[in-house]
Amino acid sequence: MTLCLFFCLALSVLAQKRSRIFGTLRDESGNPIELATVQVKGQGVLTVSNLKGEYSLYCTSRDTVQVVYSMIGYESRKRLLHNPGDSVRMDVMLPTHEGMLGEAVVKAMNIQTGTTQRIKPVDTNLMPSTTGNGVEEIIATQAGVSTHNELSSQYNVRGGSFDENCVYLNGVEVYRPMLVRSGQQEGLSIINPDMVESIGFSSGGFEARYGDRMSSVLDITYKRPEALEASAAINLLGAGAYVGWGNSKVSLMTSVRYKTTRYLMGTMDTGGEYKPNFLDYQAYVSWRPTRRWTIDVLGNISDNHYNFYPKDRETRFGTMNDAKSFKVYFDGQEKDHFRTLFGSLTATHNFNADTYLALQMSAFTSKEQETYDIQGEYWLNEATGQDQLGVGTYMEHARNYLKAGVVNTGLRFRTRLEHHTLQAGFNWQNESIHENSREWEMRDSMGYSLPHAPNELKLIYSQRSKADLRTNRFELFAQDTWRFKNNLGLFNLTYGARLSHWSWNKEVLFSPRASIGWLPSFCDGLTFRFATGVYYQSPFYKEIKDTTIVAGISTVALNKEIKSQRSIHFVLGGDYTFRMMRRPFKFTAEAYYKHLSNLIPYTINNVRVVYYGQNLSRGYATGIDFKLYGEFVPGTDSWLTFSIMSTKEKYKGQWMPRPTDQRYNLSLYFTDYFPGTERWSFTLKAALADGLPFGPPHTDRLQHRFRAPAYKRVDLGMSYKLIANEDGHLRRFGKFIKTAWIGLDAFNILGIKNVNSYYWVTDITNTQYAVPNYLTGRQINVRLNFKF
Repeated sequence: MTLCLFFCLALSVLAQKRSRIFGTLRDESGNPIELATVQVKGQGVLTVSNLKGEYSLYCTSRDTVQVVYSMIGYESRKRLLHNPGDSVRMDVMLPTHEGMLGEAVVKAMNIQTGTTQRIKPVDTNLMPSTTGNGVEEIIATQAGVSTHNELSSQYNVRGGSFDENCVYLNGVEVYRPMLVRSGQQEGLSIINPDMVESIGFSSGGFEARYGDRMSSVLDITYKRPEALEASAAINLLGAGAYVGWGNSKVSLMTSVRYKTTRYLMGTMDTGGEYKPNFLDYQAYVSWRPTRRWTIDVLGNISDNHYNFYPKDRETRFGTMNDAKSFKVYFDGQEKDHFRTLFGSLTATHNFNADTYLALQMSAFTSKEQETYDIQGEYWLNEATGQDQLGVGTYMEHARNYLKAGVVNTGLRFRTRLEHHTLQAGFNWQNESIHENSREWEMRDSMGYSLPHAPNELKLIYSQRSKADLRTNRFELFAQDTWRFKNNLGLFNLTYGARLSHWSWNKEVLFSPRASIGWLPSFCDGLTFRFATGVYYQSPFYKEIKDTTIVAGISTVALNKEIKSQRSIHFVLGGDYTFRMMRRPFKFTAEAYYKHLSNLIPYTINNVRVVYYGQNLSRGYATGIDFKLYGEFVPGTDSWLTFSIMSTKEKYKGQWMPRPTDQRYNLSLYFTDYFPGTERWSFTLKAALADGLPFGPPHTDRLQHRFRAPAYKRVDLGMSYKLIANEDGHLRRFGKFIKTAWIGLDAFNILGIKNVNSYYWVTDITNTQYAVPNYLTGRQINVRLNFKF
């Protein structure tokens, strides 16, 4: 019996003959190509070429074996072998890719030697999304990034505020509306996931070519279609359509998106009639009149309306032994309108495959209005008894209007000289902002107005702001990326500097930056990197508003003595790529320290950041981020991130947590297919983030020493492929459809009540209670997606 088993095993081994495929990869000049991916299609076997361009792998010999050679910046090549023998040598030349990179599926992990990670665009139409802004929701799951509001696409990075994140679209910086105070008012971001080709993201230590922000950079590049493509999507939260077409001369894309969160906001404590309507239209044209010239034009129109007619609210809060009930009856309405226009023109002259000069021009305008008159009568009671703790009335009024315009003109130059890549640029930017705002709040408790005065009626809060601002900025940058190798391995050194001037405060800023990446020769799977630099948060309109509050009355003046906030970054990290269960994985760890000075203190209410308008503090941010990325399930990408962070500032002689002091954060993005079929898709998003510091509104930062509960949320999405026509086998009407998916999402599937902000109530003993404003509850969404 044992002998029979031995012969059976031997025959099985001999039946699956192994073949060794090896060789060298070179470019058109005969130089070796390192870090290129060599993959045997259909067998899950791959490797990466070494510093000499050499590769070697083993595969199972079959009738036909297809080997795929690929590398970013080069054209891919395929080789077909028929019954390969024990050893086959294949030397391959990869031509330089002279056009933009198209979509490619490569099972190897990206090698990150710089501080910008390349994030693979995922099909966000199959992902549970509450905002409709799929790219930002993917960014919020990355290491060091967090969000505390599922209605908002804004995110915090390593202790920074929303305003410290820089976003580029096709090389042009984009802006957001400035009066938005809640996630309910937010519309669709300018980034349309259907049009995205590549996503670059840096959470610190980024290059000199990126602008003056202290926390992060999100760099989005739109694709250039080469054939007709289209998609359409509809769900209970909105709809959208996209069409793209192209040939060797022209590429164009156009899209329209509609979003409404009325259905989702029906799960909130405040009942009433919600009428949010958000519309976004985009068009992108790329024209190549000659082999040397490329003209790119991008236009965007965003029209967002938020109307709200509140009726009543009941919130229960506290502990089991000290439960409270807060009941409010409303009268009034809120009407908000945010309209933004954005356009950009880029003319690029390619001197050769390695050198280009580009002229960039862009314009952004925003017309914003926020108006409301809401009166509420409230009762604060013991939830388990009839004791009445407080009864009163409040009225909130606002007439806030703002117009903003930003015009930018710049030059970009890039060339490659052997092992160096040189980049330089110049920007001139004109800013024009006009604001006319007035808002106040009256509060009456137990028949007495607050704050109480025996001889006059006072408002608990009042602010008047009227300003006109016209300024110019000048920016200049230069950087070099030097790639070299020696016996220790491959090194990637990037160094450069930015120089900027702002006409408002006559400030001149010099920002040197450098980073180095090392791929050691003793281990192909390891990558180390270190980055440092001086980063400035150049003030925009909100930062220079010097708001002084005396007895609840706010006065606003524009501070001409304001200075840019400064952050010195030190980032040390590394990656380890490995294979587990015959699938690729990558583990990343990064530790960082940011020394902060000239800080402008601020408070956060929902998503509105209100600055003090003066450089009053200094501080730091430090932490460590971990990320495990890979194919937990074959053919799908998933990741798990965990971060520990602390950020504090010294204000008025006391060290205290900054408003973004999130001590820990855990995020999970997991995708799967049901066993035995790829028609059923499954996506899970989970977040656990520590609560943020807060305090009573319109008070000094020293009183903001409370901490909100942790943000906990799980969203689940399931999709079924109704039509699978990628090979074009369907006829008649079905031949126009490539795929069709129907999906079901469960938002906040655990039904956890997350706190967004607080409403403060005073009882008869002058005791203040922080009544939580809860976010959305559990809700179901149905969606339908088509690709043509």
